[in-house]
Amino acid sequence: MLDDLEKVLIDASRIRDRVRELARQITHDYADIDSGITIVPIMTGAMIFTSDLIREMPIKMKINLMTVSSYPGKSVRTQGASLLSQQLGDVHGRHVLLVDDILDSGGTLQLVAPLLKQLGAESVRICVLLRKDRPTARAVQADYVGFDIPDEFVIGYGLDYDNIYRNLPDICTLKPSVYS
Repeated sequence: MLDDLEKVLIDASRIRDRVRELARQITHDYADIDSGITIVPIMTGAMIFTSDLIREMPIKMKINLMTVSSYPGKSVRTQGASLLSQQLGDVHGRHVLLVDDILDSGGTLQLVAPLLKQLGAESVRICVLLRKDRPTARAVQADYVGFDIPDEFVIGYGLDYDNIYRNLPDICTLKPSVYS
């Protein structure tokens, strides 16, 4: 598996430090919400990021899930976002933090954020680990961004190619021979 990697884009140490910074900022921003917040990670890619993030946030929270697919199978370019499942519970009147692994086309967040608002969320903020350097990503307002990265296909730290590589501690690129 490690032979498939072209380069490490962001190492585990930098990820850990940035996740802690994001958690402090989010905790500060939601400090006055006595009822707590609702965290909605976009599964499966955001599971590792979300678990590390919430362990650093000493505030009241509920966690509800959504599964959205944008890169089915061996796709290295988005195929458009589609909602596969959701276990949202009642978000009416709640302050929601939508957590995603990567903002590239913006399709996932443009699908999910309005849905949360339609379901009566008091507010919806967006936290992404990565934002690609492309116009479609910059057009979507993310409240919290871990890292801005080049427009490259990345894996690791929850991100996958054909459902492999999620367990890598770093964010990496693959050798083109792996996906060509």
